[in-house]
Amino acid sequence: MNLFKALNPGQLLIPAILFITVTEIKAQTFKSIKTEIESQAIGTSNGVVPFWMRSNQFGSVPSSGISGSFLARIHRDYSTIPDSGSRTGKKKLIDWGFGFEGRANAGKESSLQLIEAYAKIKAGIFQLKGGRSKDVMGLNGDSTLSSGNFSVSGNALGIPKIELSIPDYYTIPVFDGLFAIKGNFVHGWVGKTRILDVIAGTPPNPALYYIKNTHPVTYFHQKSLYIQLGKQDWKLKLYGGFNHQVYWGNEKEAFGPNFKLSALKSFFYVATGKSYGTAGVPTSKIGNQLGSIDIGAAYDFNNFKIMIYRQNFYDVGALSKLANIRDGLNGISIENKHYTHRIQGFAWKKALFELFYSKDQAGYPWSVPTKSGDEDYYNNFYYMEGWSYKGMGLGNPFVTTRDDARKGQAYRYADYFINNRVIAFHFGLSGSLYDWDFTSKLSYSKNYGTFGTSIYGGSTGSIRNPQTTNIFTAVDQFSFYLESMKALKKGYSVGFATALDQGKLLYNSYGLLLRLKKSL
Repeated sequence: MNLFKALNPGQLLIPAILFITVTEIKAQTFKSIKTEIESQAIGTSNGVVPFWMRSNQFGSVPSSGISGSFLARIHRDYSTIPDSGSRTGKKKLIDWGFGFEGRANAGKESSLQLIEAYAKIKAGIFQLKGGRSKDVMGLNGDSTLSSGNFSVSGNALGIPKIELSIPDYYTIPVFDGLFAIKGNFVHGWVGKTRILDVIAGTPPNPALYYIKNTHPVTYFHQKSLYIQLGKQDWKLKLYGGFNHQVYWGNEKEAFGPNFKLSALKSFFYVATGKSYGTAGVPTSKIGNQLGSIDIGAAYDFNNFKIMIYRQNFYDVGALSKLANIRDGLNGISIENKHYTHRIQGFAWKKALFELFYSKDQAGYPWSVPTKSGDEDYYNNFYYMEGWSYKGMGLGNPFVTTRDDARKGQAYRYADYFINNRVIAFHFGLSGSLYDWDFTSKLSYSKNYGTFGTSIYGGSTGSIRNPQTTNIFTAVDQFSFYLESMKALKKGYSVGFATALDQGKLLYNSYGLLLRLKKSL
């Protein structure tokens, strides 16, 4: 008996439709997976990778000297559904994505770097993501052009984490769409960190501080909430919000049996910012806590969009009394709404100007007094490498680690960041020139070390330690960066990046990087 004769046309049509639908879904899924491979040839002078070639690169740093690198990337972002009422379409209600990026450096110092490895899923406005990813935290005009957010700038590798978030502004369906919100809540794993053993006390020679690898691992907590004020058709929109970061989890090792809180209670104190203290444990917030309170405004003109913003820093509590209100990241960005890639001539896409000021820190004798004294940004009293991850600062890279600064400058043994009092002017520009897309950065800074290496000395409450020796010499620093890419046929792109450092904070250096990229 012929099977097809026994089936009517309707019975044949159903499996055919199912087969075609599944085939289309598979085709769309594979089509939305993007893969890139890239090779780089790098040369740097003076055995140093220049500042903007290594800063805010999410830990993807080439080796110094003559070297070669190979990078592989694969990712799938959320899909969009065509929508006649939208230019870009709308996203699916439920969707998933993932990302991976790895880097291999070969040269005088060979290394393998896992830059990204994450998976994510969204349901409506919510997103759940796990792994290591390229994330920043804070309000600014453009994270690729900015000098870097105070809290998390994208300077270091991402901390492995689980994150629940509203990643995009969601318009609250009341007050005719006047308010929109976004935010996140994170639990992460930093790994083993070096801490000062407080119980052992401080020996007479600070070089003998007792340091040990901690166990269990250090945890990472992060949360944020940002509000947008302005209806969808308004030209003016206002922004405000905060972010909060904490390294924690090593309290029992630091303080021994005097620390009485369980891990769950410790997490409650961490998440709420509540202080804890008992016999043998000085009253303080748990862990290394810092963040920023941000404000901004954007106005949409006919030809361009302008945004102004400010990040107000907090580390040990001075901001609650406005004692360090002079410090902050101030910026303005201008976006060309009519930008198109130019084959002939020059076209600008976005320009950004920033002033990074962190010199005050409520550390002067005439500052508003606080229990914690000067803020000493990014340093911490028992996390020996402060606000860093895998040796690199997590925040704004203008704050300099001991390893990056020129040898010979004054510093305190306990400080990992030896220059956190900075006045920096920064300019960023992106656009195209004769079929080449480009991004450029230019910065000039004056650097004053820390209050602990100043004539005023570090402070805790009313206790101050004026210095007559071990004084940081104020120095200037200039850094420049330019990168450019040109698309070729069959998915190929070629490009270069060049960077220059001149000054007395960092070692003078020059770098040139050549790129060949293939999109599959």
